[in-house]
Amino acid sequence: MADTKAKTHPDRVVLYLALVMLAIGAFFSLTTTVFLSFANLFNLLESYAVTGIFSMGLLVVLVTGGIDISFLATASVVQYLTVLVCRQVGIDDVLFLGLTVAIVIGACIGMGIGSLIYYLDIVSIIVTISMQSVLFGLLMHASGGRSIYNLPAWMFRYGGTHSFKIGDTAYVMGVGPLVLLAMAILTWFILNHTTLGRQLYAFGGNPEAARRLGVNLGRLHLFAYGYLGAMAAVGGITQVFRMEEVVPSSLVGRELDVLAAAVLGGASLMGGRGGVLGTILGVFLIGVLKNGLNLYGVSSYFSDVVIGLVIILAVIATHYGKRKETEVGFV
Repeated sequence: MADTKAKTHPDRVVLYLALVMLAIGAFFSLTTTVFLSFANLFNLLESYAVTGIFSMGLLVVLVTGGIDISFLATASVVQYLTVLVCRQVGIDDVLFLGLTVAIVIGACIGMGIGSLIYYLDIVSIIVTISMQSVLFGLLMHASGGRSIYNLPAWMFRYGGTHSFKIGDTAYVMGVGPLVLLAMAILTWFILNHTTLGRQLYAFGGNPEAARRLGVNLGRLHLFAYGYLGAMAAVGGITQVFRMEEVVPSSLVGRELDVLAAAVLGGASLMGGRGGVLGTILGVFLIGVLKNGLNLYGVSSYFSDVVIGLVIILAVIATHYGKRKETEVGFV
């Protein structure tokens, strides 16, 4: 019975999130004249696509029972180093090579963090807080806090905005939503249709049992944090596509939105659960909340209060649900 509950729980989370989002969207639609406009909805989709990409990587780490808050510092470092490497080796107009450089840098940083956590047996939150400070501090020291505007041609040519028409009105949107869709499909496939994905869930649910079954916990650590590093790279480059510049401090400080989205989507801070669809719904629920509050002229500081309270409520609900399943399992 416990297993059945564990399998149906993510479906309930997705249903609840969808209903809550519809209710909040209906409220903002009835009380404002702008919320349901195509321009606002496209802006919402574009703005939170990068957050969604980051959340795909964080979801994998949360499934293993770990936590990482250094991924935005990693993304910022990847942005900076990718531009420098592309300049140095002459990668100016080849999208595939440029993205490969970025993903390799991000994955290496992520695997380095995962190695520290596993081989030194240090709590993940301590390591990632430290690495966030180290990475961001080194970036600001190396860049002097200055933005980079002279970017490789592939960052402009392939990642710029694209216009399209609905009726007689023209709208503009970048590649962010398409990149999010691709990363979501990849993450969903890994977690739900591979042996590696099943091992990640088993590891998060009961590490000792997974070890006794022969699961290589070290390899899973390296993969989970390396995957988050790769998603940080993809999200960071997508942000560059959108902004058409590299701003060293533009990403750091938004970790709360990504963590809140994953937790709202059903990921447990204790590991063993979480899904892609729920996480994406969590991303856009937060986006809808912030967007609606902004339309009301509510301070961004108060929006952060709302998001913080949402995380607390989600963690309480997740903890209570897991405890009830454990109690049922003993019956």
